[in-house]
Amino acid sequence: MAERVSDMVVGLDIGTTKICAVVGEVREDGVEIIGVGFHPSVGLKKGVVVNVESTVKSIRKAVEDAELMAGIEIGQVYIGIAGSHIKGFNSHGVIAIKGQEVNQEDIDRVIDAARAVAIPLDREVIHVLPQEYIVDDQAGIMDPVGMAGVRLEARIHIVTGAVTAAQNLIKCANRAGLDVSDIVLQPLASAEAVLTQEEKDLGVGLVDFGGGTTDLVLFSEGTIRHSSVLGLGGNNLTNDIAIGLKTPMQEAEKIKILHGCCLSSMVARDDNVEVPSVGGRKPRLLSRQVLAEILEPRVEEIFSLIDQEIRRTGMKDSLISGIVITGGSALLPGLSEMADQIFQLPTRIGYPRRISGLIDVVNSPMFATAVGLVLYGLEHQPNRKFRIRDGNIFNRVTGRMKSWFKI
Repeated sequence: MAERVSDMVVGLDIGTTKICAVVGEVREDGVEIIGVGFHPSVGLKKGVVVNVESTVKSIRKAVEDAELMAGIEIGQVYIGIAGSHIKGFNSHGVIAIKGQEVNQEDIDRVIDAARAVAIPLDREVIHVLPQEYIVDDQAGIMDPVGMAGVRLEARIHIVTGAVTAAQNLIKCANRAGLDVSDIVLQPLASAEAVLTQEEKDLGVGLVDFGGGTTDLVLFSEGTIRHSSVLGLGGNNLTNDIAIGLKTPMQEAEKIKILHGCCLSSMVARDDNVEVPSVGGRKPRLLSRQVLAEILEPRVEEIFSLIDQEIRRTGMKDSLISGIVITGGSALLPGLSEMADQIFQLPTRIGYPRRISGLIDVVNSPMFATAVGLVLYGLEHQPNRKFRIRDGNIFNRVTGRMKSWFKI
């Protein structure tokens, strides 16, 4: 195995149903994907670690596959975080400009002023995302450095998560022999991979339809305006099939992937599916239409709740580019057509872009987060490293997550 390579960026998507590692090599013209590892996830529920040992084993297997394909040893990863504990909100800060013009110190001070909000002790800030700066009532400024003025304001979006959920993710990665360069909100990573800058500028909603959760981020004028997490996902569809067709969960997942459709009007009446039974009984033949009638109300419920959230923000009319759906569950036939009906906006399924190399391997919505983590890592190097097991953590680690590791 080759030595660790510094110009490699690795994204590790620790999901509820799957764990995948994607290795990207940094080139002058962007990122080339040179390794992919994939393994079913055991040990997570709704995006949160519930069994450390099982999660560590799944991470190791996914990382080993990626190492084998890329021919390198993986030491550092960017990992995604999701789950119902994630909360996002907007904040606002104002300061007086010290000199004649805005410098980086002023920007740091105004961001600090904006993030000075009361956050419970069991929560930690994951992201502070600037939306816009205002210099003396001149709004819509993305980079105010060098501008003259006396008053500087900042509007920011703050994403917070449960300290323990982040600690457990990092602990699992550490026990699998990995350093964590950074923790990234999963839908934010997915947005890096599937959205164009034009869509972000015009206004777009990204729905990351995963196994354990469905995540929503809204963009307008090039920046994030809203983020939220819904604790329903593809696993709920599988559970509905298992109950409705009286079949084991593993078989229900296979049936969903092979024969699922979330619009019963798209399924032929004479189309049948073989359904394995429980307890050694003989398999049964059931109409595929029955399967669609089980899936349709659940997908409709999830999309209706997401639509309510979009309406609550008051941003529905500003989503000129419509809705982009990504994540493993986005592969369900009929999904885009149903989304069109419910959101009343143009919709498309989001596939990873802005990459070269093993495009055919990662050309699926299920790899959007892992590829997005690689692209995020490319833009945010040099990186911090977080390693819980180090004794001198406070001496070695600086940055925003330092307080997470107080023992």
